[in-house]
Amino acid sequence: MPASSHHNPFADWLRTHAVRLTHLDREAPLDDLEPLRSLVGDARVVAIGESSHFINEFAVMRERILRFLVERCGFTVLAFEYGFSEGFPLDAWAQGEGTDDGLSDHLAAAIPVGLDEPLRWIRKHNRTAAQPVRFAGVDIPAAGGSLLPALTPVADYLRRTDPAMLPTVRTAMRIAESFAGGSGAVAAPAWARLTSAEQDTLSATLMRLLIRFRSVEPLYVSRSDQHSYDIALQRLEGACHADYTFRAMADLFAGKGLAADTSARDVYMAGSVLWHLAHLEPGTRVVLAAHNAHIQKSPISFDGHLTGLPMGQHLHRALGDDYFALGLTSTTGHTADMPRDENARFGFTVHATALEPPEPGSIEAAFADAELGLSIADFHQARTEAHDNAGLAPVPDRIRIQSAYMNSPVLEAFDAILHTPTSTVADNLEDL
Repeated sequence: MPASSHHNPFADWLRTHAVRLTHLDREAPLDDLEPLRSLVGDARVVAIGESSHFINEFAVMRERILRFLVERCGFTVLAFEYGFSEGFPLDAWAQGEGTDDGLSDHLAAAIPVGLDEPLRWIRKHNRTAAQPVRFAGVDIPAAGGSLLPALTPVADYLRRTDPAMLPTVRTAMRIAESFAGGSGAVAAPAWARLTSAEQDTLSATLMRLLIRFRSVEPLYVSRSDQHSYDIALQRLEGACHADYTFRAMADLFAGKGLAADTSARDVYMAGSVLWHLAHLEPGTRVVLAAHNAHIQKSPISFDGHLTGLPMGQHLHRALGDDYFALGLTSTTGHTADMPRDENARFGFTVHATALEPPEPGSIEAAFADAELGLSIADFHQARTEAHDNAGLAPVPDRIRIQSAYMNSPVLEAFDAILHTPTSTVADNLEDL
C-alpha cells in the first residue's frame, strides 16, 4: 500500500533505479549483493548505518554486507561504534585468543548493539582465512559512560614511561570512578551532580596529561615504542573528548548548551577511524558500523535546529570519495525508542514502538510509494539529476531516527540507502 496518495516524483525515480535484493537471512548466498561492488567502487571506508539500534533486520543486513565486502571485495577491518580503548581485547579475541565462549566476558559491560554475531563470524572466518579480518573500536570509552576503560591502560603506560605522572592520572581516575556508568545517559547526569571544583579538576587534570603526553613524545617513545605511545595518546584523547561530552550532554538534558556541542564524540570517532587507517597496512579497506546519525555526511538537525556534526561529515571532509555512507531504514513494523531512565543499567530503556506511516517528504515515504520491498538505491546518479533539475524535485528532506525524523538532505547525507520493508526489535534486551 503506497504511503501517500499524492504523486511522489522521487518514488518514480526509485522504481527505475533502485535494485531489489533477495535475502533477509544470515546464511543466504551473497549473490544478490553484487550491485554493492560497483556502488562502493574504490572507497576505503564503507559505513553501514541503521535508523535505530536493536533491530533484527538491520543486524542481518549488516552481517551479510560485511561478509560480502570481506569475501568478495577484499575488506579486512570491521570498525564499530564501540570504545577505541576497549576494541583492542576484542581484536585479540577475533584473531583467536582465548576461548570461543570468552566473548561474553568481553561484552558484559557494553550496550548490546549487535557486536556479538559479527565478531563470532570474524573469529570463525579467521581460522582459515589467508588474510585475517581485524576489529577496531572507534568510540569514546563506554559509550561516554566512564573514563576508566581509557584511563586504566593510560596509567599502565605511564607506570612504564613516566611514573612521576601517576598521581596525576590517579586524581582523574578517582573523580571518574565516582560517577562512572554504562553509558553517557547514566554518566552525564551523575557528572552534573559533582561539585564544580571536581568537574573542573577532572578537565584540568586530563588536559595537563594530554599536553605532557604530546610535549615529551620522544622521551615516552624511547621508554616504550611508537605504537604503544600512539595507542596511549589516542586513549587519552578519548578520555578528554568523553569529559567534554559529559558537560555537553548534561547541558543538553538541562535544555541549554551550545549548538552541536555533543559533536565532540563524533569528531573523536572520525579521528579514531583515521587513526586506524594510518596504523594499518596501506590500502586496507574498512567496514564501519554505526548509527545513521553518526555515519551521515551532512549536519544533524531537528525541527531546523542544528544539533550535531556527525562522524561521517568529518570523514567525508578528510577522505572525500574514499568515504561511502550507506544508510539503513525501514517503512513498517517497530522501532526501538530509547526513553531516558537514569535507574536503568545504561540510562535508558528500550521500547518497541510501532512505526507510523512515513511522513511526506521522507525517504521512507518514497520507498513506500515505490512499493519496492527489500532494496538498495544508489544516490550518485540522483544527485546529478537533482542538480540538473531533471524532474526529481522535491527530493527527500528527512529520514527516520527511531520513531522520529532527522531533517536531512538525504541525497547529500548518504551515498545510498538500503530499505527493509519491515523492522522488528530484538528480543534479547532483558538486561537493559
